[in-house]
Amino acid sequence: MFLLPFIETNYMKAIWTGSIGFGLVNIPVKMYSAVEESTLDLDMLDKNGHANIKFKRVNENTGKEVAWENIVKGYMLNDKYVILDDKDFEKAAPEKSDHIEIIQFVDEKEIDSTYFEAPYYLEPQKTGTRAYALLRDALKKTTKAGVGSFVMRNREHVCIIKTIGDVMVLNRIRFPQEIRKTDDLKIPATKSKPAEIKMAVSLIDQLTQTFDPSQFKDEYTDKLLKVIRAKAKGKAVAYKPMKVVHSNTKDLMEQLKASLSGSSKKKAS
Repeated sequence: MFLLPFIETNYMKAIWTGSIGFGLVNIPVKMYSAVEESTLDLDMLDKNGHANIKFKRVNENTGKEVAWENIVKGYMLNDKYVILDDKDFEKAAPEKSDHIEIIQFVDEKEIDSTYFEAPYYLEPQKTGTRAYALLRDALKKTTKAGVGSFVMRNREHVCIIKTIGDVMVLNRIRFPQEIRKTDDLKIPATKSKPAEIKMAVSLIDQLTQTFDPSQFKDEYTDKLLKVIRAKAKGKAVAYKPMKVVHSNTKDLMEQLKASLSGSSKKKAS
């Protein structure tokens, strides 16, 4: 069991304010992004002199910079651009709404992880604390997730609402048409031998543990920061390229047996 980080609203900024519709129950909520980037913010510099690189909006034909007020959006159709203005986007955009209507409830495991896009924390507004707690506790008891839709930044989104600890979390999910088909992938039609499957299952069983996300960390960013600090002091950083050791045999059964033996030794140690 891992602990959910405490939501400190003094440091978080609500990116959406609205309500959740649960039957006739209305729950006023605020939405906060549940994730943040852990990568370092690197600037692009000119190799000669290290001056910052600035990007400009340049006309492809004239090479001259174009001001924002002179830029329009267009869609290429039949080798010609169709120019769109604000009214065109208003006509196509779904009706703006600050309401998340829960349409149905499902078992979360029914939703393929491919559809998950971005998580957000939901915090009740002052008038919605009791209703928030009611939906949260009901979701916990039934182990279900609510499926709904809402509009954010002029676009309609499908979402699921579930609980993590005492917090309700909204996960934005992708539309089916956004998922690429697998038809173009070259997937082998080879069937595994029963003995190989049995051995592979044994290896999986040996390596099976309770998932604990706290044991995973963005080590690359930490190591890169150490490299940066060392270079700033004029120090050399030791470099050991990764070496992938492959088995000497191409026999799958022999590789699996060696893997099982290695896994047993690791557990024993």
